[in-house]
Amino acid sequence: MMDRTLSSSYASLGGRASALTAVQTRVINQVYLWMTLGLALTGATAYFVATTDSVKKIIFGSGWMFWILVIAQVGLVFAISGLIHRLSAAAATGLFFLYSALNGLTFSSIFLVYNLGSIAGVFLITAGTFGIMSLYGITTKTDLTKIGNLLFMALIGVVIAGLVNLFIGSSILSLIISVVGVVVFTGLTAYDAQRIKDMSAAALDGESEGKIAVIGALALYLDFINLFLMLLRLLGSRDEE
Repeated sequence: MMDRTLSSSYASLGGRASALTAVQTRVINQVYLWMTLGLALTGATAYFVATTDSVKKIIFGSGWMFWILVIAQVGLVFAISGLIHRLSAAAATGLFFLYSALNGLTFSSIFLVYNLGSIAGVFLITAGTFGIMSLYGITTKTDLTKIGNLLFMALIGVVIAGLVNLFIGSSILSLIISVVGVVVFTGLTAYDAQRIKDMSAAALDGESEGKIAVIGALALYLDFINLFLMLLRLLGSRDEE
């Protein structure tokens, strides 16, 4: 009788573990699908703007339009993150893709500064680095919470230094910001990947899975984009060069 009870308990635990693994797999797959589609939308939008003079003039012809787009992007990030519990999964997904498209409008500026071959090369480096760190974050048994907290504080420092450098225009400070930024976003990629895996365990149904997937996709999208920009500043070749 006791053996049957133990066998039943082990079977129940095994079933729960299997169900949890299935949920995590679904969420993680959806996260990377949305993130990839978001990056593709950003890249396509950016290239379209950079090769269409009429649109390019609207965005970069006056400084106010560019900054309106930047403010709109920041607002969307806060809206998705802060209102995720009130939004439906479909609405949150739509806002994520809207953000990706808007980001492409301002992101098009890199095509005006760096040559296409340089952009492609840095993108491949970014993709490789991102892939390795993301896989590490998902598979490692080490808790990355403390490291993530330190990296977040470092990120605040990078943002503040970047704002200061807008006014002083120091090339040395810009180099330091880029180097530190590469380290920060490389580490955050692993941390966010692990955090998403842990978050997926709390999914109760398809709706909550969808919301977690959007938040996860946004976090990894931002990690990828910022890592790419930091590496581009360090390794990119400018057109005039």
